[in-house]
Amino acid sequence: MKFLLLIVLLWIVSDGAPAGSVTSLLSIFILEKKSQPNASPAPQHATRNVALGGRATQSSIYRDTLNHLGYLALAINAIDGNQDTQFEHGSCSHTNNDLSPWWRVDLLRSYRIGHISITNRGDCCGNRLDGAEVLVGDSLANNGNNNPRCAVVTSIQAGGSQTFLCNDIVGRYVNIGLPGKSEYLHFCEVEVYGFKAPIPENVALQGRATQSSIYKDSRYHYGYLGMPINAIDGNQDTEFDHGSCSHTHQELSPWWRVDLLRSYRIGHITITNRGDCCGNRLNGAEILVGDSLANNGNNNPRCAVVGTIPAGGSQTFQCNDMVGRYVSVTLPGKEEYLHLCEVEVFGADLQEEHSCS
Repeated sequence: MKFLLLIVLLWIVSDGAPAGSVTSLLSIFILEKKSQPNASPAPQHATRNVALGGRATQSSIYRDTLNHLGYLALAINAIDGNQDTQFEHGSCSHTNNDLSPWWRVDLLRSYRIGHISITNRGDCCGNRLDGAEVLVGDSLANNGNNNPRCAVVTSIQAGGSQTFLCNDIVGRYVNIGLPGKSEYLHFCEVEVYGFKAPIPENVALQGRATQSSIYKDSRYHYGYLGMPINAIDGNQDTEFDHGSCSHTHQELSPWWRVDLLRSYRIGHITITNRGDCCGNRLNGAEILVGDSLANNGNNNPRCAVVGTIPAGGSQTFQCNDMVGRYVSVTLPGKEEYLHLCEVEVFGADLQEEHSCS
């Protein structure tokens, strides 16, 4: 359109057409330009109801003489996008009168959940939902009912909807349950608003490691076997002589630290202990995550404390989305050797998160 108008304009001008004709065509050209959509709109950090494509299940399916086939009470009815609150219309889920009844949706991948809206049944018994717990997480242990809690339902009026903020809890599964109560569990819609959570990866592999000292003796006088970088080489070999473990001298409050080069949201950290000797030396170690290098990073918030890791074993510690650039492992107040054969830091890039929708 613009190209055609330009040709016509040149033709009119070359033939000495009246100025009004040129002005009219210029007006059309300007209007046409304004009507075109922006080719590069600003990115938006929008969320959507990610439950709509999920898979739902529940502790049981309610049946009676009216609903002997159970289709009126199926778990999937609560994620059909229909907020009809009349049970007989077939858009509500409904369990039997169970002890600790529950309902769950599998979102098929992990999302960072901003908020969840629940619509209560309208034709009967709205108070049955009082006290329900809303859970979000990645575990199916105990049918998902051990996952972190987003909220507790105090009361939703019959036929009403209520929104619960989950503050970006990450999870694949959303559960609603009535723990410890013998009750029917029913609701007519569950909307889960979130955006795709970047898949955690071992971000320590590209990091830079340092430690309080490097172990040397008559056999290892060069110290390369005890270098801090050995603990982030992707190799879980637990034999010190093979050169894949870090090792400090025996000293007061020894520490090891990895710089991830920028801040990440840390989900969990896995530590592999030395296998050929002295596994108990790691007992009581603190795992710290944060953005500060004060006191060599040892003032950062604590993710976890190591109880005991068997010699040659690995253990995972949940950091619950702590944010930080530096991860430290230290033995505060102890005079001891500190050795680690692998430290894996699983986290999500904050920059990538901000680009997801």
